[in-house]
Amino acid sequence: MSAPISRYPVPALADLPDDIRARILEVQEKAGFVPNVFVTLAHRPDEFRAFFAYHDALMLRESGLDKAEKEMIVVATSGANDCLYCIVAHGAILRIYAKNALVADQVAVNYRKADITPRQKAMLAFAMKVATNSVAIDDDDFASLRAQNFSDEDIWDIGAIAAFFALSNRMANLISMRPNDQFYLMGRVPKAK
Repeated sequence: MSAPISRYPVPALADLPDDIRARILEVQEKAGFVPNVFVTLAHRPDEFRAFFAYHDALMLRESGLDKAEKEMIVVATSGANDCLYCIVAHGAILRIYAKNALVADQVAVNYRKADITPRQKAMLAFAMKVATNSVAIDDDDFASLRAQNFSDEDIWDIGAIAAFFALSNRMANLISMRPNDQFYLMGRVPKAK
């Protein structure tokens, strides 16, 4: 018998509003399973809709950050916030986008020693400051990022992703959201052809 995936009731798919059920089925079709974040947050449908609307606005928009860099922000800040769900789930996504089996573990533990570019390290230093000490953000932080060729819109993206996932980390920890077992191996070994 597996451990519960949330401290709160997890609704049955058949009991969900049509739009939420359709979103979950779409994700299941693409991923081959339903990530637990979808069913656990469906406990409160209005909040589910708001959460995923903002998630999509940040993570799917065209940006000066590529998909792997956005996931690096999630993994690094989730590591700082001790969020098991987001480290494991977004670590899997990062490994896939970066085509690098090692990067997610490195970034989650200590991005400063990770095999990433100086530009990405600057990005993560700022993201960590947003996630853990936002009151200390000043003009020097923006200057450091501009020196790495980040635009002001890129800086907004870095900060917004870090801030959004700080909320996500806290909710995942609040409800004791359990990562799906499938995430642990994703992107670690090449797919059989």
